[in-house]
Amino acid sequence: MIERRKSARPSNDDVSFPRIKSGNVQADDILGGGFPCNSINIIMGQPGTGKTIFAEQLLFHNIGGDRPLLYLTTLSEPMSKVVNYVQRFAFFDSSVLGTAIQYEDLGATLAEHGPAGLMNWLDDAIKTRSPKLIVIDSFRALHDLATPTDDIRRFMSAFAGLLSAYEVTTFLLGEYTQRDIDRYPEFAVADAIVELARQPLSTRDERFMRVLKLRGSGYREGQHAFRITSTGLELYPRLVAPRVPERYESSLDRLPTGVHGLDKMLSGGFLEGSTTLVVGTTGSGKTTLALQFALEGLKRGEPTLYVNFQENPAQLRRAIENLGGNLDSAHENGFGLLYASPVELQIDSIVVEIFDAIKQRAVRRLVIDAVGDLAAAASDPQRLHDYLYSLIQHFTARGITTLLTLESGEGFTGMSLPMDQRFSYMSDNLIHLGWKAEGPEHRTLRIVKTRGSGHDGETRHFDIAAEGVRIT
Repeated sequence: MIERRKSARPSNDDVSFPRIKSGNVQADDILGGGFPCNSINIIMGQPGTGKTIFAEQLLFHNIGGDRPLLYLTTLSEPMSKVVNYVQRFAFFDSSVLGTAIQYEDLGATLAEHGPAGLMNWLDDAIKTRSPKLIVIDSFRALHDLATPTDDIRRFMSAFAGLLSAYEVTTFLLGEYTQRDIDRYPEFAVADAIVELARQPLSTRDERFMRVLKLRGSGYREGQHAFRITSTGLELYPRLVAPRVPERYESSLDRLPTGVHGLDKMLSGGFLEGSTTLVVGTTGSGKTTLALQFALEGLKRGEPTLYVNFQENPAQLRRAIENLGGNLDSAHENGFGLLYASPVELQIDSIVVEIFDAIKQRAVRRLVIDAVGDLAAAASDPQRLHDYLYSLIQHFTARGITTLLTLESGEGFTGMSLPMDQRFSYMSDNLIHLGWKAEGPEHRTLRIVKTRGSGHDGETRHFDIAAEGVRIT
């Protein structure tokens, strides 16, 4: 016998009410813990954005107890295709089909009786099967039945009343657009609205999740990138800057750079927890200097992470060996290498991987070579700026000493956009490497700025020898 609800929906001040987990830890984090129990939720997005996969991943995650989960198809994709495609994912379990998870095709019922047919079917199913979760895919198809708007509104009122009277959580999937939010009545009764979107780029697509509404709960705003993998949706929550502590104490300890002559110019090295931007043209020595900084940390027993988008691991191994290091022994002693091809680079996923590596290795030194590749991978310059700012603030709060490299055009401000300046103001130290193809002293280094520290601001010549960069 099904139980009627014993209490009203929680108020906006009550965030401790039970949740339906999505089957994805990151999605639940974005949703403030998951979807509210006994709620009506809309999952919207254009075809191919991942709505069906997200809903099925949620269903298979919530198997348990003596109440079934219903997946209802309407006038969109045939049920046979839905069941066929879900079998390709790791979360699929054939043993629960027909029992714990029940698929039903209501296309014929809707075609013959319209929305009233769906209402009658649901009323009977809720009373006889007592489902815990119901997914209707696609709910927007009801608007394609040439039903007058007034009838749809009356239907939605009865529909919401039926679902609210019983302990059931409902998910309405549909190919809705932003324009539909203002004109369709289901958005007014929905407790949560989640949008899945796909943005085509020149060589690949980027997918994003965004929470538009979540009653009675806080959630993480903004666009959160995701990929569709064999395990379902793999989400990368948007990075936000850390909360500023009431007391902020910076370290006065200095870290040697590993570059001959540079520590003297920096009054002893980089301040611990600071961020340094090294800017220069192609071939100016940015990667060599960055590797020297990383390997110096290795010599001093400081866990180090080198994030690289330029050279592949084989090229980087060669560069490390040319500087007298050994990549295999470096790995054993705390040197981490994180490589991502700039062709498939997605800033959201690489940020998650960086933080995972930082936690696993307790990283103290970090190199990102080069941030220009992050800029090229970002579809939105402002979003990139916010990511980098938040990223640097997290590193500073953790006391991680960071070195970033950036390739510029001819001269310090030779790029078409003032990218040098956008990144430089986020950094504590700014070093410019110059390079000319001819002349006996064709490599130059200048410390443009250091925050909270004196430095040698003269332009110095350097060469690249067997041990790396040497300021002459």
